[in-house]
Amino acid sequence: MNNSNISIHISNYFRLYLPGECGFSSATITSYRDTFKQLLLYCKKITGKEPEELNISDFTKELVREFLDDLEKSGKSVSTRNQRLAAIKSFFNYLKYESPENLETIRGILQIKTKKTSEPIVNYLSVEGVSVILHQPNIHSEKGFRDALILTLLYETGARVSEVTEIKIGDIRQDKPATIVLHGKGSKDRLIPLSEKTCKLIKSYLTRTQKDGVMFKDKLLFSNRVGEKLTRAGVAYILKKYVDLARIENPALIPEKFSPHCMRHSKAMHLLQAGVAIIYIRDFLGHSSIKTTEIYAKSDEKTKREALESAYSAISHTEYSGLDLWNENVSLMKFLTELCKS
Repeated sequence: MNNSNISIHISNYFRLYLPGECGFSSATITSYRDTFKQLLLYCKKITGKEPEELNISDFTKELVREFLDDLEKSGKSVSTRNQRLAAIKSFFNYLKYESPENLETIRGILQIKTKKTSEPIVNYLSVEGVSVILHQPNIHSEKGFRDALILTLLYETGARVSEVTEIKIGDIRQDKPATIVLHGKGSKDRLIPLSEKTCKLIKSYLTRTQKDGVMFKDKLLFSNRVGEKLTRAGVAYILKKYVDLARIENPALIPEKFSPHCMRHSKAMHLLQAGVAIIYIRDFLGHSSIKTTEIYAKSDEKTKREALESAYSAISHTEYSGLDLWNENVSLMKFLTELCKS
């Protein structure tokens, strides 16, 4: 094998290193994969080489910088540029141990600096705004009842959209004290207390859908009309539908710009406004970026429950799938395209 050819290194990185040694989730691997699909297409445009023909030496510091600049010129944000650079650096950090003879080329790419970004504005709703959205679904229909529960869990638990799609019935403890396990980024689970009202909503939903037996504990809580797992896009569509209805009902409470993360931001702000300590909010949301304070951020369930109850208002209603390693008979772009497909 030509150790300078980049194809087999990319294959090993995605198929073995990221899911195996790093334990990255399918969502993270998919994000990294999309970066390399874009990078390989750019390299083909510049060098005229097919992805399978590219060598490590083709990936110069200048070429990667030009790729990142091209992303911005095409309308991508600085934040997206930095995310793509982080994925590229992660691969070349891995590569310096696999191909030390190319260390000079690799070091050049690792020296590329991230671009400074302005501080993002947190877009969040008032308690009244959240209430208007949560009261939009028609809870007398099966679909509307499901949607009401999705919206309620998005707000009450501060869950990411991807976390809501992964909830299994067995993740929910319905007996007091009621809790739910959310499966967060980097395979990090966290236990979130549930209010009595939300617990009743879940019990009603499981009864209506005939999923209240112990034999359903490994089944997903939410599914689409054909019984398959809801996608992140599917949940985002559901949320947007009711946000649009709420905006018609009370435009003063619902901003024009609304992302799926807005419910999560809203919960965090409401907790903060209720006087909940920031370290508990970080623990509640599953953040782990401030390494030095992680030991203080782990609050027990009782503390989190008291914090939630202090902020709660009457808002609510009554594995990684990989492919075989890349080989010279398979297109590298096809390998990356098929990666992480379920």
